[in-house]
Amino acid sequence: MSVLCCFFAQRGASLTLISSWPIQHLVLCVFVMAVARGQVRYSIPEEMMKGSLVGNIVQDLGLDVKRLKSGRARIFTEDSREYIGLNVDKGTLVVKERIDREELCAQVSPCSLHFQIILENPLELHRIDVEILDINDHAPSFMNKEIIFQISESALSGARYSIDSANDPDVGLSSLQTYRLDPNDHFVLKTLSHTDGTKYVEMVLQTPLDREKQEEYILILTAFDGGTPQKTGTVKINVIVLDANDNAPVFSQSVYTALVAENAPMGSLVLKISATDADQGTNKHMSYSFSQISKSILNSFSIESTNGDITVIAPLDFEKSKKYELNVVATDNGGLTDTAKVMVEITDVNDNAPVINVISFSNPLPENSAPETVIAMLNVKDLDSGKNGQVRCLINPSLPFRIRQSSSNFYSLITDQLLDREKISEYNITITAIDEGSPSFTTNKTLILKLSDVNDNAPVFQRQSYTAYVMENNSPGVSVLSVKAHDKDAGNNEHH
Repeated sequence: MSVLCCFFAQRGASLTLISSWPIQHLVLCVFVMAVARGQVRYSIPEEMMKGSLVGNIVQDLGLDVKRLKSGRARIFTEDSREYIGLNVDKGTLVVKERIDREELCAQVSPCSLHFQIILENPLELHRIDVEILDINDHAPSFMNKEIIFQISESALSGARYSIDSANDPDVGLSSLQTYRLDPNDHFVLKTLSHTDGTKYVEMVLQTPLDREKQEEYILILTAFDGGTPQKTGTVKINVIVLDANDNAPVFSQSVYTALVAENAPMGSLVLKISATDADQGTNKHMSYSFSQISKSILNSFSIESTNGDITVIAPLDFEKSKKYELNVVATDNGGLTDTAKVMVEITDVNDNAPVINVISFSNPLPENSAPETVIAMLNVKDLDSGKNGQVRCLINPSLPFRIRQSSSNFYSLITDQLLDREKISEYNITITAIDEGSPSFTTNKTLILKLSDVNDNAPVFQRQSYTAYVMENNSPGVSVLSVKAHDKDAGNNEHH
């Protein structure tokens, strides 16, 4: 096994590390970008083993391992799942859980994990971005094992028959690249693109069919990806030759668009699609259906086969999916088809309340803490978008504290004036987060802060002066007078 490493560094600019491994092993390419303001970017391939090294965070941030330990360094992510772990003893980031790029980001590229490394005393936030690179771990696959076409013998050369494209979750060169049709005596393949750039495949008739010579054709369609080694998937195409249907349906648009609110009730109409067929009689009749769509889409939308009405059949959630792409097919009685794409965009409704997470809390707090002392650090987020996701944080203005926003979604609770335990020893601080939606949502979080004592009070006698009368000839040790003093401090500070 051989390793080739190239290393370039410039203070305050970027740091790049490239490693190459033999092709039979997992290809590993790691890129590191260290920014002077506390931001580091790495790139790792998906499916790395647990414990695999992501990067040396101490070196890349210019920190010391002792600082990681004294600052109680830890990873904070706004998501509940942590894929990357921090080894405080070594100052390295390692893979904590199996990372599947397709599960994490689907077709979104680049695919990145974002989190913060937090250190305390003093407080530091370092943003870490880890890009997940694709490997060729999926072969192209077709939704069905067999496709049946019923084609009229009168179909003219150039007639088009839409085929459900193969699916390959990989991206880049590892994704689906080409198709091959065998045999190709009568048909050729044509790869086309919708106006939005997505590709689809059509089988195009080159030479006319003759039912009297051959009533059925068996074809094999093979899909190839561009990975190394290359992976393939196949589907059987059964062509049944019919008589006299020589016009295919034609949609009124190649791409339809629709806006649907995420709180749309079940049964709401999304869009009505329509196609026309120049044939007459039964050959003019057609049906509408979905093609090559996921189970989540089938569970959310339905299409009426006779009139092309697309309706909502399950609750929608903008926070889970903001856009849907529906492939629709119009099929006439002779088996000729046309395809179109329906782009459904989900609009946000304010249906999520803000969430307050306490990252750190200094409790108890010495009563002699100076103003601007940080008591607690908070992360406040709202899953909604736009104004619905914008949040304000408030506390009771009569309290000797205030809220200060340190960065996006992060707030600090700080002292606003000098404190006195002897006057008030404990505070109930209620933090209120309000989003900007209409109507708005509010979330409260109460922190109970106790003040620890400082020896800032001297003892005080009950009286300014005392007078005592003593009889002469008293024995030694006889009590002359009892005095008493009081100290407002607590614990050892009040003993005298």
